[in-house]
Amino acid sequence: MENLKDKVVYITGGTHGIGFGVAKVLLSKGMRVAISGRRQEDAEEAAKKITSDENQVLGIASDVTDFENEKAAIAKIVEKFGQLDVVLANAGVGHFAPIYELKNEDWKQMIDTNLTGAFHTLKASFEALKKSEGYYITLASLAGTNFFENGAGYNASKFGVVGFTQAAMLDLRSHNIKVSTIMPGSVASQFNNHVPSSSDDWKIQPEDIGELVYDLLKMHPRTLPSKIEVRPTRPDKK
Repeated sequence: MENLKDKVVYITGGTHGIGFGVAKVLLSKGMRVAISGRRQEDAEEAAKKITSDENQVLGIASDVTDFENEKAAIAKIVEKFGQLDVVLANAGVGHFAPIYELKNEDWKQMIDTNLTGAFHTLKASFEALKKSEGYYITLASLAGTNFFENGAGYNASKFGVVGFTQAAMLDLRSHNIKVSTIMPGSVASQFNNHVPSSSDDWKIQPEDIGELVYDLLKMHPRTLPSKIEVRPTRPDKK
């Protein structure tokens, strides 16, 4: 996308953390931004923190585990902005425990949110992205290629996101829709109830992911980095 001014991006799970950081960066680059969260008041509050210009931002209540929610969210975005050019499927949750202690409901929430949610978001936005010849990006994790103790459910969901996104890339490129997955390592965010502080300065910052998304969007249309791993430069400095 040579000119990003007034292009429209939808970010799921955009009320805090990585999604919120990406939203701030893309707005600063001249894009219009829609963010979603499960509660309308949270989405609206986050939108106001990004900018007071209501013509540039939209906060939406949508639970990505519900396909009808995502269809309604896409409809609201197109109604307000007239188009949809970029989608970042960022909503995610994590529960960590040995597999023999992992609760059934925690497993289901991770698969439903992290993996099925990414499918719902793409399925709901396909026609709009086809019209704009847009870009669909998933926020996966290095946990989508590196397994670890107590991470069976989270690993399963993120391995799934990576595989889903790569296969979707092959399905959608004939429709002139670009598809990528971003796989970060340690990020300073509110994930898993973490409270970011100065002790997280060694980590990737949410705004760094925003700059990465911006770089992908600015890349020549003939070139597609379909899978991007990104990690802290010096984890030994923590």
